[in-house]
Amino acid sequence: MSRLRDLVAAELSQTTPESISAFAAHLASVFPGARAVLFYGSILRTGDLSGVLDYYVLTERVPAGWRGVFTRLLWPDVSYHELEHGGSTLRAKVASMTLAQFQRAASGAGVDTTIWARFVQPSALIWAAPEAREAVVDAIADACRTAADFAQAIGSADATPLALWTALFQETYKAELRVEKAGREVSILTYDPERYERVMQAVWLDEGRGLSAEVRTRRLKAWSVRRAFGKPLNMARLVKAAFTFQGAARYAAWKIQRHTGVTVPLTPWRERHPILAAPAVLLKVWKERRRSA
Repeated sequence: MSRLRDLVAAELSQTTPESISAFAAHLASVFPGARAVLFYGSILRTGDLSGVLDYYVLTERVPAGWRGVFTRLLWPDVSYHELEHGGSTLRAKVASMTLAQFQRAASGAGVDTTIWARFVQPSALIWAAPEAREAVVDAIADACRTAADFAQAIGSADATPLALWTALFQETYKAELRVEKAGREVSILTYDPERYERVMQAVWLDEGRGLSAEVRTRRLKAWSVRRAFGKPLNMARLVKAAFTFQGAARYAAWKIQRHTGVTVPLTPWRERHPILAAPAVLLKVWKERRRSA
């Protein structure tokens, strides 16, 4: 029996608003070979549907064609989706990768930190193919275990669970390209500190508290490699996303209207070539802002 897996399974089964479930079902229908849909992010706790929902779609295989070539090297794919539901427009940013890629990343294999650092935080398994559900639960438990092991290596041996998590998130934020303000890792923990206490306690009940000197040294060496590759890897993903982000023009138009009040008409050309269209769009926004100033 694994205390950690039981905790993860219960958390993944949490009830979410019907609109979030409806969007997950929609995503499962539009992604070929979908195996599972996970929901995460701040809206999971706030329930504010006016923002952008965050989903991960796990698939059986990578996309066909040239996009699949890039996805094998640099996952996840990122896309923007909209859904009319209950008289409102719901918006979502969706990351997608294969279930096998997700399992490997969650286990700590490879130099990536983003999956286990993201999914040690709360998430909900909204939809899953029957044969994939247990595999996803196992993967999220692995993500929590991987994160806890690195936290214990990075933090002090006698630190409290919250101190260990704080040390871990500070290091992962440093290792990745992040746009959040400093102290974001503290706000993540302070929203539900008892939950992170429970996760670390579950790991200790399953595996014992603390790491041996040998394991700690090995983990710190592994962390130094991940820290070195973190920013270059994130930069490569940003470059890939610039050319493969499906729905980028619609997403940008909505963000511009939301934050500036300027409406950017979407033409077929702008949809197909968002990067080439960007200078003209930015010039339009600048002129509209000057006119209304």
